[in-house]
Amino acid sequence: MDAGIVSYGAYVPRYRITPTEIGKVWGVDGAGMGIGLNVHRKSVPGPDEDTITISTEALRVALVRGAIDPQTIGALYVGSESHPYAVKPTATVVAQAVGATPYLTAADFEFACKAGTAAIQTCLGLVGAHMIQYGVAIGSDTSQGAPGDALEYSASAGGAAFVIGREHIIARVNHTVSYTTDTPDFWRREGQRYPSHGGRFTGEPAFFRHVTECAAHMFETAGTSPKEYQHVVFHQPNGKFPQRVGKQLGFTDAQMKYGLVTPYIGNTYSGAALIGLANVLDVAKPGERILVVGYGSGAGSDAFDLVTTDEIATYDRRFGVPVQEYLDHGVEIPYAVYAKFRGKIHMGGS
Repeated sequence: MDAGIVSYGAYVPRYRITPTEIGKVWGVDGAGMGIGLNVHRKSVPGPDEDTITISTEALRVALVRGAIDPQTIGALYVGSESHPYAVKPTATVVAQAVGATPYLTAADFEFACKAGTAAIQTCLGLVGAHMIQYGVAIGSDTSQGAPGDALEYSASAGGAAFVIGREHIIARVNHTVSYTTDTPDFWRREGQRYPSHGGRFTGEPAFFRHVTECAAHMFETAGTSPKEYQHVVFHQPNGKFPQRVGKQLGFTDAQMKYGLVTPYIGNTYSGAALIGLANVLDVAKPGERILVVGYGSGAGSDAFDLVTTDEIATYDRRFGVPVQEYLDHGVEIPYAVYAKFRGKIHMGGS
């Protein structure tokens, strides 16, 4: 494929809340819930942060690192299930904020947690067809979970931006494949504040079926097996599912090490697999093969077979925060502050 990742950036809000703190409010064993989900704490957006600000911060890092002129961007797509406006694109605001307007196409993508990977596929097509010089794909979310629901222990916030191009590629995309069905495991109707989910149904046949089938399709397409990859990144609705599916497919803990970020920042939905990929690229050396398998409820999986190039050895990461720093640090807040930040408190009256 005549296209690949030229630059990238990630952003995760600084605030954190632990499952123990959430559980105290609802009278349940929050620590046990966190252990069961393999989530130690999750990120919380500040009152002035949303999908637009997260996307913009991640993209600014990518543009500076890659020394990319925003005016050379021909397409910009933001994948999210928490766009600030029901009718008004996130992508146009982000494009304006980084100075990429007006000569580009822009749109918002929605497909639960795989909206960001779908955006990457679209950019690969446009760049590979020589229709544009650079395409930007962003996966970003400020995820919601109803008070007391299991999602509240993992739904978090964060995002990553990837610039796709044909020159100075740091990670070439060899293949991309998808596996899609109509599996209603997670949904939110217009006007509903919080999403609903199918409980155990969200694991099997939703997540596990789609991820394993998509990965198997990639192995067949690329002529590879798990042992040929130095790194693997899965979508991570929690910290438990990706570890389980990785073992089912034959991957080791060492291969999954850098791609697994949810235990430390929670499930960033459209940003989850992409932040994991950013963390892998932070440490990857030339010639390393990477498998990425995203997942979005509804349901579908996108997979990518990538190999890092010699360009990654001189790629300048001095600007921006390494993903590992987001995983290691943060400011913990109590549930009351978390509820205030997330608008979970509704005042009475007309």
